[in-house]
Amino acid sequence: MQSPITGTAAGVPFTALPPAGEGPAPLIVTWHMLDAPRSDAAFAAALPMDGLPAWRVHLGMPMCGARMVDGSMDAGLALLRQDPLMSVLYPFVRQAFEEFPAALATLREQLPVADGPIGVLGGSLGGAVALRVLADSDVPVFAAALVNAAIRLRPVVDLFPGDYPYDAESTAAVDSLDFLAKAGQLAGRAPLLVVSGELDHPALRADALSLVDELGGQAELASIPGLAHPLAEEPGIEPAPQLPLTREVDRVLTEWFGRHLS
Repeated sequence: MQSPITGTAAGVPFTALPPAGEGPAPLIVTWHMLDAPRSDAAFAAALPMDGLPAWRVHLGMPMCGARMVDGSMDAGLALLRQDPLMSVLYPFVRQAFEEFPAALATLREQLPVADGPIGVLGGSLGGAVALRVLADSDVPVFAAALVNAAIRLRPVVDLFPGDYPYDAESTAAVDSLDFLAKAGQLAGRAPLLVVSGELDHPALRADALSLVDELGGQAELASIPGLAHPLAEEPGIEPAPQLPLTREVDRVLTEWFGRHLS
């Protein structure tokens, strides 16, 4: 494994892992989890996909890592307690999606990335960003993958205590991130691998199975026995050794992207 390259692209922090081999190489972009691993550096350590002849660029998400609110996890947790949907979950996905085109253009200037379609990967809430790239943008994508993804935002909101007080604005926000409802927009975009831990939150796992069913031959399911939702131990901010089950996820992802690169 070559040493990671760190930097910023249009204000977005990233950890980039160089490809095996020399010269321009395809690009795979990832968005990490709000759960552990919750930074670009930690996600790169958890899912490095070593050996791929492609750049793996792990983008830092808003409110995480170098962009933590007031520089601490405590401030972000306070926002979650205040209003998990409209203070954190929805703006987290919206900002990451909106800042991606400029970040992608800058990455192409900074790194020897080959022209052509990219790969995209998202974990948990980062999965909603990857799905937005597929459903709501015209960025060419050769293959996509999700890991324990937030395919619908309502079940994520339901993980927080109490009944969420939906109004017209929050209903519109949560419905805009329902990718079962947007399956028609995903159809034909790119081959999709849906990695789902068998011990993930039941509603998220059910959505993973439903999305694969909706997309038919375009999507494949990889069930990981024993895997719960996180891919790293807390606090999940700094790079850490791979957990055994995360190593299996990494193997599955490496094989998937390698197959579509070839």
